[in-house]
Amino acid sequence: MLQEGTLERSRGRSTDLGSQLLEETLRYSRVRDYRGWDYCDGMSSLVLRGIPVENKWLNLAVQETVKRAPVNIRPYLLVEQRRNYKGTALFAMANRNAARLFDEERYEAEAIDLLDWLIDNRLEGYSGFCGGHRHYIQHLDRVGRPEDPDVVSTSYAVQALLSAADLDERYPEAVRTTPEWVRNELEYTTREDGTARMKYVPTHGDDYYTLNAVALGARTLTDLGDHFGDDELLEMARRLFDYVVSCQAEIGGWMYRDPPESSHLSMDGHHNGFIIECLLRYAAATGSERYRESIDRSSEFYREVLFNEDGSPNWDETRTYPQDIHAVSQGILVFTALDDLEFAGRIIDWALGNLYAGGGRFYYRKQRFYTRRITLMRWCQAWMAYAISSYLLKREVPDSTPVCGL
Repeated sequence: MLQEGTLERSRGRSTDLGSQLLEETLRYSRVRDYRGWDYCDGMSSLVLRGIPVENKWLNLAVQETVKRAPVNIRPYLLVEQRRNYKGTALFAMANRNAARLFDEERYEAEAIDLLDWLIDNRLEGYSGFCGGHRHYIQHLDRVGRPEDPDVVSTSYAVQALLSAADLDERYPEAVRTTPEWVRNELEYTTREDGTARMKYVPTHGDDYYTLNAVALGARTLTDLGDHFGDDELLEMARRLFDYVVSCQAEIGGWMYRDPPESSHLSMDGHHNGFIIECLLRYAAATGSERYRESIDRSSEFYREVLFNEDGSPNWDETRTYPQDIHAVSQGILVFTALDDLEFAGRIIDWALGNLYAGGGRFYYRKQRFYTRRITLMRWCQAWMAYAISSYLLKREVPDSTPVCGL
């Protein structure tokens, strides 16, 4: 078993440890059928569902207590363990990367099962292919329902299915209709200045826009336009990216929403990482230098402000804590895409010393004075499996392109 500690930088030793880490991370998840608890799943509590009263404040009390508790209280509230749609897409791509790294058919077979599950569990009743978290979430103004799709979950499913075109053409064909969903249910709208915006989920209003979700929608259109040779989709993506770039702050990062005051979140790590990765994907797909200055400024901000020299993440531009495993995994992906493998490896080192339980299992968050020793299947396992596999493939097979598509 890989122990807590440092992934040694001597190439042969680090290769062995990195491969072992990936194998154990995937094994931990595979034997559980990729099912587990999730970030905001408190309303999946069978105890809550057994109370014969529907009350927003009770829902919020249970949901937020489950999410914020320093220890995992989900077992006591009988919170159901499920597969997460986005997490399944990440596990599919991680297994495909592992198949290329280890040249073992079992990883390819595992990926195929997960890809088929994505198709079988897409959300029906919409104008195009889409997916969502598939559990209830209580918001202040509404209840998010299992049948609500979102652009972030859909984006990763599209990435996974397009990346499997070499296995079976039915995978990319399954997502060909996604642009219609973007146009119709997400209300893709071109503005007077030539930029465009879109919703995160169909039920959102038009009083704010979530910037990383707009960027991931633009990436989805980029991926589809690149795969199918559709210049109209690439143009739609460009208009969305123009809008996102127009919202970039002087220091190089992005607030969570436009307008900024519509969210309590500031320039947090993993959402900023999403935007950088999406801009890099557009540049790689089109060969365009349109966003070079934006990428350079945001990459410098990301490295100098949202990470520290030892590879540890900061929560946002003003706070160190909490140090979140999702910020870690997104950092590995971004610096791998930027070809800064040394720093990506440094982030892995930090995670092994601070958020690794052994046996392929990662913890959720490190607070200032304690660690939240909770393992969430999507938030911890899926993201780390995907990030580590992308890093290893880029490092060990330099001429290859990880399934992340960069």
